[in-house]
Amino acid sequence: MASTATATDAAAIAARLERLPISRWHIKARVAVGAVTFFDGFDQLMIAYAMPKIAKQWHLTTTASGWVIAAGGIGMLIGSLLGGRLADRVGRLPVVIGAMLLYSLMSLGMALSSTLALFVVFRFVQGLGLGAEVPVATCYIGEISKARHRGRFVLLYETIFPIGLLLSSIASSWVVPHAGYRWLFVTGLLPIVLLPILLKLPESPRWLTARGRIADADAAMTRIEQEITASGKTLPAPVPMPTGAQPQAARMLDLFRGPYLRRTTVIGSTWLTTFFVNYGLTSWLPTLYTGRFHVSLATGLHYSVITTFAGVIGCVLVALLIDGLGRRLSIAFALGLASALLFLTAATATGSAFKVMLWCSGSSLFVFSVTLALYLYTTEVFPTSMRALGVSFGGACGRLGMVLGPLLVGWLLDHGALHTLFAIFGAIALVGALIFGLFATETKEKTLEEITA
Repeated sequence: MASTATATDAAAIAARLERLPISRWHIKARVAVGAVTFFDGFDQLMIAYAMPKIAKQWHLTTTASGWVIAAGGIGMLIGSLLGGRLADRVGRLPVVIGAMLLYSLMSLGMALSSTLALFVVFRFVQGLGLGAEVPVATCYIGEISKARHRGRFVLLYETIFPIGLLLSSIASSWVVPHAGYRWLFVTGLLPIVLLPILLKLPESPRWLTARGRIADADAAMTRIEQEITASGKTLPAPVPMPTGAQPQAARMLDLFRGPYLRRTTVIGSTWLTTFFVNYGLTSWLPTLYTGRFHVSLATGLHYSVITTFAGVIGCVLVALLIDGLGRRLSIAFALGLASALLFLTAATATGSAFKVMLWCSGSSLFVFSVTLALYLYTTEVFPTSMRALGVSFGGACGRLGMVLGPLLVGWLLDHGALHTLFAIFGAIALVGALIFGLFATETKEKTLEEITA
């Protein structure tokens, strides 16, 4: 039976985690959980590259295509909220594993769908798994990380998500023209091979402590410590950590009380604006190139690969720089630059597919970096008892942006206002930059316990 966790218990577990040198165990955990996130990213962008074929097969208008894209975002929104609540109650790893299995099976269902209605249903249910998995996986990685260089450690793990997007782009640019879109979704079964590795990872010691499972937290820490020392590393003595009141299990309303109201508002607003811009553009670019500018499908997909590649570069850069620059400057500055490039696109580039690709690639370099950094920042500003809930709320706001962005693009494309589209995205990115730059709390180089004390 679980005992009541005290502040001393939490501080002791945190001190043992903070003393751990970065080791093969950390890398193994990061790669295993990150591989799930890789396939998550791989699956998430497939719909964008499959959409030109799907729209042709079922004779969809751009507005109807927007709803097909948005169906996954609606599922992700719900999955984010449900996944966070569940992860704060049953653990990080069970939710990651369950979500992985759900979206893998639904990806196969999408590949085999014979009607549009069935395809959309499978995409919605797949979104439930996609929405739950990524925020909870980020919580797990954040909770096993040290304060020193935590930004680089977590974000280098997170870069596997945009790498998944990039490889999805590359694979799609060949598979869709030559073999059709269905084979893309069959690859959604691949994450299942990770199941044996994930089952061997210990649960987050910080989460176990927050749930009052002190003996289990100690056992998990002992497993980690033994594996690290077996590799030849010596563990220093734990450094005393600050103590404070150990919070009890949180509810959604707790995110909007006391010091967390401002943090939740900043996080929700920034996730919404960033994902609105990011997914609104990336999900539509292949269709935009082929439908509006009448380039070939292969050329449109290759242009989209370039844009995604630029986004991956931005993710690597922010992973390397965020510990030095800090969270506030990195995120606000990147959103501001993305906004400027989107305004330039609206003013100068809407007459040429190549120019749209060029400017959108520049904005993607910055927007992708923000989507990555937000996962890190959101795990830092909430205590363990409500961390998954907080990350999931941010994720849900992002998923709302993923619903609204494609719908706006579909509507505007039907009404011919392409320059207005990019101007709106530029304005929304600017709003996100101002909110985060003015109101976000800096967290770099602080332990999770210091930030939330």
